[in-house]
Amino acid sequence: MNPNELSEQERVRRASLDQLRQRGIEPYPAPLYPVDARSAEIKENFSDDAPQRQVTIAGRVMGRRIMGKASFMQLQDSEGRIQVYVNRDELCPGEDKDLYNIVFKKLLDIGDYVGVTGYVFRTQTGEISVHAQSLTMLSKSLRPLPIVKVKDGVTYDSFDDPELRYRRRYVDLVVNPQVKEIFIKRTKVFNSMREYFNNAGYMEVETPILQSIPGGASARPFITHHNALDIPLYLRIADELYLKRLIVGGFEGVYEFSKNFRNEGMDRTHNPEFTCMEIYVAYKDYNWMMDFTEKMLEKICLDVNGTTEVKVGDNVISFKAPFRRVTMTEAILEHTGFDITGKTEEELRAAAIGMGIEIDPSMGKGKIIDEIFGEKCEGTYIQPTFITDYPIEMSPLTKRHRNNPELTERFELMVNGKELCNAYSELNDPIDQYERFVEQMRLSEKGDDEAMIIDHDFIRALEYGMPPTSGMGIGMDRLVMLMTGQTTIQEVLLFPQMRPEKKASTKDSTDAPDNADNPANE
Repeated sequence: MNPNELSEQERVRRASLDQLRQRGIEPYPAPLYPVDARSAEIKENFSDDAPQRQVTIAGRVMGRRIMGKASFMQLQDSEGRIQVYVNRDELCPGEDKDLYNIVFKKLLDIGDYVGVTGYVFRTQTGEISVHAQSLTMLSKSLRPLPIVKVKDGVTYDSFDDPELRYRRRYVDLVVNPQVKEIFIKRTKVFNSMREYFNNAGYMEVETPILQSIPGGASARPFITHHNALDIPLYLRIADELYLKRLIVGGFEGVYEFSKNFRNEGMDRTHNPEFTCMEIYVAYKDYNWMMDFTEKMLEKICLDVNGTTEVKVGDNVISFKAPFRRVTMTEAILEHTGFDITGKTEEELRAAAIGMGIEIDPSMGKGKIIDEIFGEKCEGTYIQPTFITDYPIEMSPLTKRHRNNPELTERFELMVNGKELCNAYSELNDPIDQYERFVEQMRLSEKGDDEAMIIDHDFIRALEYGMPPTSGMGIGMDRLVMLMTGQTTIQEVLLFPQMRPEKKASTKDSTDAPDNADNPANE
């Protein structure tokens, strides 16, 4: 960084860095540091009656109280915080007292990483602490952290601006401990789902991210170019067609946690890069998949939160199985009074316009019905509800309904007013599938830039024969939002997509005043 762009606090810290080196203290030492204990474990296992325990801990300095030759500091590691007691005469005996006065009092800053070796004890005030017998500098922090403090009811240095938090997640995780819990729960969600599938005997696989045809969903893709082959490639919008090829190949059940990419809008529930899970199981149908899905979600909620209920905003949502089941036709009729059964594209278009829904000329029957449901119905389903039996125009990869050829055997699971899961009895008739793809191409010619492209290799795979199969896809980011009570997708992504950052000013808005200048530290 250009020295002229540094804030005053940054200049002071760089000067401290130089002084440490002048005194023979390397601020970024290379050797391994032998950590053998962590804050939460130390506190959980401490007993006043047990023999004195020696520990070696490491972490970030998050607070200091300097009181002459005896001082305290708060050390934050991966599990939380613990107090460290530092005595000048023990840490720096003899002529090294000057080293303590200069290094510990003046050159050690909040945010620095240090290692401490000592023994665990309880202070006179009852706090379990580590009595430091040696202290090692592990990494010098050159930017002050925005440490949140409260004094006389006033909060100082809170780091709560969403844009700054998402851009600088590394700072957010340090100073807002509750954020870390979201991502710990995120991992638990994935682990619970993976355990559910593995116990059922299904296999986790990997399929291509770069694809020659963007298939498996209706969405605008990101396009790139492969120089060696001199061909355009697409970042996948879904992994469905590859997973079904594996069912053709003889696997009975496969699943994948995939990074998908859709070149579309961004809002509170959409990010252009997102994580999806798709699973395909042979010899099953969508009725079986509904049972399988609701039991899976009930298990995940219990594993992550210890209960089948979660609070999201003002809503308490129950994932206790079974879930309500409503057909698409019933849902639209209930909320609009309009029956979509047997209606032509022109009748559907007129009805939608009459409901005040904006309709694009490129939209076919499926898109119009989808718009009606999205505008008038979707947001009303707070408790988990399976919306079933979609019109055939909405589902180009789905088997026709066994009792009504105008419908398909498909469901979407609505939770908290948004789609969470999408599932089918998979279309395995190659002739029917080809005709559906052709119809999608007609929509593309009308201007629908989300219509599917014909995947001739997938048709060829179906021609070899695919057994009856049910598949289900679930948006993992939205699921994590529900399980952690979050209302925006950015809160559950470690590094959400952001607009390009404007050039920072010399006074960085994330820089907190140094410890001595903070009125909350008095």
